[in-house]
Amino acid sequence: MAPAAAITTAPLSYVPPQAQATPFRERLLLPVLYVTVLLSSIAFIEPSPHDFLMGLLAVVCLIAGVRFDRWLALPLVLLLLWNAAGTVALSNSVSEANAIQSAATAWYLAIAAIIFASLFSENTARRMDVLRAAYVPTAVVAALIGTAGYFHLTPGELFTLSGRAMGAFKDPNVFGPFLIWPALIVTERMMTRRISVLDLGVTAVLLLGLLLSFSRGAWFHFVVSCAVMLAFAVMVAPSTAKRMRIVTLSALGSAALAMLLVILLSIPSIGSFFFERAQLIQSYDVGQGGRFGLQQLALAAILDFPGGLGPEEFSRIHGLQPHNVYLQVFMVSGWVGALSYIMLVLSTLWVGLRSAFVRTPWQTYMIVAYATFVGEVAEGFIIDTDHWRHFYLLLGMIWGMAAATRKIARDSSAIGQPGAALA
Repeated sequence: MAPAAAITTAPLSYVPPQAQATPFRERLLLPVLYVTVLLSSIAFIEPSPHDFLMGLLAVVCLIAGVRFDRWLALPLVLLLLWNAAGTVALSNSVSEANAIQSAATAWYLAIAAIIFASLFSENTARRMDVLRAAYVPTAVVAALIGTAGYFHLTPGELFTLSGRAMGAFKDPNVFGPFLIWPALIVTERMMTRRISVLDLGVTAVLLLGLLLSFSRGAWFHFVVSCAVMLAFAVMVAPSTAKRMRIVTLSALGSAALAMLLVILLSIPSIGSFFFERAQLIQSYDVGQGGRFGLQQLALAAILDFPGGLGPEEFSRIHGLQPHNVYLQVFMVSGWVGALSYIMLVLSTLWVGLRSAFVRTPWQTYMIVAYATFVGEVAEGFIIDTDHWRHFYLLLGMIWGMAAATRKIARDSSAIGQPGAALA
């Protein structure tokens, strides 16, 4: 495989024949995709409306002739190995009902990732446009609901938890990261193309929701992902003028964001809670039963239980999960499952990196998905992300667009146009 820098770009105007779905198929598929993503912000009940619609989307994908690209064999095998190991480890679980539900959820999410990957491997630009058209507004609504809940504009604690905004999610730590991809996709457009009042408003709402989640992991995730996205935007910019625009607007945007943060922190209810949450070490991190102590116990259990404890078993014994997804997968699935998961993450980072440098109609989407995924991988060191729906959506986006990128390079090469095979 050639290094990313050596990849020759494919012409933007070329559309591979496989991506040209019939109008009827697309008219059938795109509305279902739109509604499925649109309802993904409603996650306080299980199964959620999004979960039911994923079943409908799977059926419609079959009817519409969505195919499984052989490029997706690697994530499929790794997902199968990871979940099969977790299923085998079920025999060690005492809390059978919760363990079975957790294992079933893991299988469902793995299937969802492959559905999204297959979906975005064809007619990629159009389908990603539809995803964006649904994801951005549903994230804005979620952020508005969470903000309204935080300022007690809604009855009770319906959209908050312990004083933290969480929208229609069950956990502020999931709500915050859900807002990052749409925040970055809108920010990228302002940095590289045009600035509009609507985009400024959307970004402000999303970032306010992210702030009010008071999730240290989500804040860290956003900073990492934003830095990665801006670095890619500068590297792939077509001209020096574009690069200067991105650098200048990034500096101005950072300054404006800092000033807005100072203003928000002057509100006593926000400022006091922010500085409390912003401390590197929290009370629940230390002491008996604290996060760090649990992680030490998990590290010891990796050697004692090479086959894994099974779903929910570590938390049943110790009261909480280890708050580290990489330790978590060892605890649940053992060495086979954990190594499969780690290989899945590393391979996704690699194919996403290679594809992000290739000039395609969906390059922007790939860069933003990759940047968001990098932040989520980093956040996994301080929280469990293995059951987050948007983690699997990102997996599907990256692998699907990587398959489409490989396809466009192969097909353009076959007809004598400039392109590069990615294998």
